[in-house]
Amino acid sequence: KEVSVEDLLPLQEITVDMASVGALLKDKRVLITGSAGSIGSEMVRQVAVYKPAKMMLIDQAATPEHDIRLMMEKEFPDVKAETAVTSICKEDRMEQIFRDFKPDYVFHAAAYKHVPMMENNPSEAVQNNIYGTKVIADLSVKYGVKKFVMVSTDKAVNPTNVMGCSKRICEIYVQSLGKTTDKTQFITTRFGNVLGSNGSVIPLFREQIKNGGPVTVTDPRIVRFFMLIPEACKLVLEAGTKGHGGEIFVFDMGQPVKIADLAQRMIALSG
Repeated sequence: KEVSVEDLLPLQEITVDMASVGALLKDKRVLITGSAGSIGSEMVRQVAVYKPAKMMLIDQAATPEHDIRLMMEKEFPDVKAETAVTSICKEDRMEQIFRDFKPDYVFHAAAYKHVPMMENNPSEAVQNNIYGTKVIADLSVKYGVKKFVMVSTDKAVNPTNVMGCSKRICEIYVQSLGKTTDKTQFITTRFGNVLGSNGSVIPLFREQIKNGGPVTVTDPRIVRFFMLIPEACKLVLEAGTKGHGGEIFVFDMGQPVKIADLAQRMIALSG
């Protein structure tokens, strides 16, 4: 049978004050970058529930962004949403979007996140993650955005790879920028691996099981912290509500999970 990712984790109840999130976002203009990604697309769904005045959804992947557009028309027909296919590094285009849309809140989830890919393409990590973040952050100050919430990663802690290093530089930039302005509050959220996100081990294991194995684990001792995509997004929204600017919120990821146990559990649940 098809294994749902929820079955794979020891369930931990995460309580989030969604009422204050709703109060914050209702009738406001919300801009989300990376809106077609694993985290960004879930952020879109969770924000749309609270009836913002308008949403501006930005991603450079045309087909997934088209899917987001169709999802909004079908599930949230009463929410005004614009979808823009473009890169956050295009300063002129971003300026035009900020000038016309005038966002109250920015949730910045756009990033290149695949560690091995960024090791092979370090200049792209720098350009997209660091320069792209700088463009969006600078425009947020220029156009009086109330809150800028950046989605970061625990790989930014004492980074050992290009991706983590690029995200750490983003964190440092938005924190220091926040000290120069009273208008915009810059908040950073960090979490570990998100179960079932694009490029995570789950789709890989699923494919290997479907093909009759073998299911490959690099090292049986490897442990990782995991959480579910909706949980991660709720915590990003709550951090955005609770933060006053300058903070880095680190999510409690619960107990670490052995990747080998995860693989065996998937095999068992798949019959």
